[in-house]
Formats: sequence, structure tokens, C-alpha cells
Amino acid sequence: MKLTESLKPANAENNWFVVDATDVPLGRLSTVIASRLRGKHKPAFTTHVDCGDNIIVVNAERVRLTGRKMGTMEFFWHTGFPGGIKSVIAGKELEGKHPERVVQRGIKRMLPKTKLGRAQFSRLYVYEGTEHPHTAQKPETLDVASMVAKKNHK
Repeated sequence: MKLTESLKPANAENNWFVVDATDVPLGRLSTVIASRLRGKHKPAFTTHVDCGDNIIVVNAERVRLTGRKMGTMEFFWHTGFPGGIKSVIAGKELEGKHPERVVQRGIKRMLPKTKLGRAQFSRLYVYEGTEHPHTAQKPETLDVASMVAKKNHK
């Protein structure tokens, strides 16, 4: 009888990929990247092992929000103090000082809320422009725009 092998943390292989977020819808970009960070695209995927890839996202300020989400999509968080609920609208954050946080929030909220999810999220690197400091890792390009393009159905 042939059993499915369970991957050990020492045997997990993490590759490096660069993703260009220019004109890619935020939700579709986030689902692909969250799946890659978890390692669900690999045949040896094991739920309790961090076997995903390292993802570098460039041009985060050019991500596309469809519909009226630029003015209505609101992110909430709590500071921990009484009455400390804070919020920001996605359009204002994209135009502000840290536009990469919109992409980070979209991906982080699709990962598990456990120690493993936090470890997987730590392998995500999001940058505002086209430059990134990870050229020494020789990352491959991952064309998410062609993967998530909506098909015209007739």
C-alpha cells in the first residue's frame, strides 16, 4: 500500500518569486499570493508545515480596486485602548505614505490566524516602486496578471 508522504520542515523547499501588481485586482492578486505563501500549489503540500514560497510584490501602489472600492472599502483595527477603533479608506491609503499596506492587509487576512500563518506572512515582501533589495536571491517572475485575467464568457 502506498501512503502519502508527510513533508518535514527540514525538507521544505522555498523558492523566490517577484509579482508585479500593476493593474491587477486586489482580491485576485491576494488569493494567488496567499495560496503561494501557504504552498498549496505544490504536490507535497502539508497543512502543518511552512512549505510555501517567498513572494516579492512590486508596484503595490498601482494595484486596482474595482467598482467603488476606492471610496468605500474601509479597513478597521483596534489599538487595544478603550474607544481605540481606527479605520482608513483604501483609496486614501493608496495615495498616502504607505500604499503597500493595502496589499499586505488583503493577503494577511487570507492566511491562517495561527503561528504558522504569521510565519508564512513573514515571507511576503511588498514594495511601493519597482525596486527591491532581493536581487541576490535570483527571484523568478510570476505573471499573476495572466493567471487572474477574467475570461469573456459567451
